[in-house]
Amino acid sequence: MTDNALLIENIRTASRLMVRELGFMNPTLAATEYSASAVHTLLEAERLGAVTAAQLVNELGLEKSSVSRMLGKLIKAGELTEVVSVDDARVKHLQLTEQGKASVVKINAYGKMRVADALARLDSAKQEAVAEGISAYALALKSCRDGSQANPQNPVIISSGYQPGMIGRISEMHARFYSRHANFGSFFESKVAAGLAEFTGRLGHENNRIWLAVQNGKIVGSVAIDGQDLGNNEAHLRWFILDDGCRGGGIGRKLLSEAVNFCDQQKFTATHLWTFSGLDAARRLYESSGFTLTKEWDGDQWGSRVMEQQFTRIAG
Repeated sequence: MTDNALLIENIRTASRLMVRELGFMNPTLAATEYSASAVHTLLEAERLGAVTAAQLVNELGLEKSSVSRMLGKLIKAGELTEVVSVDDARVKHLQLTEQGKASVVKINAYGKMRVADALARLDSAKQEAVAEGISAYALALKSCRDGSQANPQNPVIISSGYQPGMIGRISEMHARFYSRHANFGSFFESKVAAGLAEFTGRLGHENNRIWLAVQNGKIVGSVAIDGQDLGNNEAHLRWFILDDGCRGGGIGRKLLSEAVNFCDQQKFTATHLWTFSGLDAARRLYESSGFTLTKEWDGDQWGSRVMEQQFTRIAG
């Protein structure tokens, strides 16, 4: 057997073993009463904030009829709810209910436990090799299905400063994500674009900075620190957003790390950000970077009534 053939057989054997050990041969997954496709749907709904049936067909690689039946069961079970888009009444977004959010917490806890138990049996070098190798292989498999190139050949680069088209692209990412998640419409998109345009004119100030995640020349993420907006030597973290395809890959953490490190370098006494409840994945990221929830109120500054929140990170 040639070296390449042996490599292929080893990977196939390992893949079969992983499928069995992770429970994908069972009718239910991750210590739930749901199938693998239903569990993955709940996880995608959390990752994206809101999701459409068409997105799930693409993300999960399933038939439209299968997705439709599975969504019906999850809605009936109280895990998902349908919300009509404010921009197109024909489009329905699916969001996690409070029950669904609780289910995802349990799914994530179970998954993390399984991974942690397995990694504990490997030394640190092998742990790093597994993390890098399995990510690269998974992306390569995905690229076979959708015709794209695997991520290692198209790395995401973090850069700072203005880039042409930045204002429109960041506004677009905000508009698309928050339309799905909170039914924000043209008022919100206009507010993002106007604020970002004003801030861009102040990028020359030493206390202001913007970072962009760029892949294949396309902006796929952003975050900014406005050191002038609040005064009193306090910073405002603004326009933190990722393209749908980049969530869950560590890009958000890298962007946020750049912003937090900049605040420390500039010796701001505190850094504040404003958001709203329900964005659980973002909240976990904020809290892991030292932010804590300091205020919460019912407001409508973004064009729709939501439970607004302020998070603050105090300089150490």
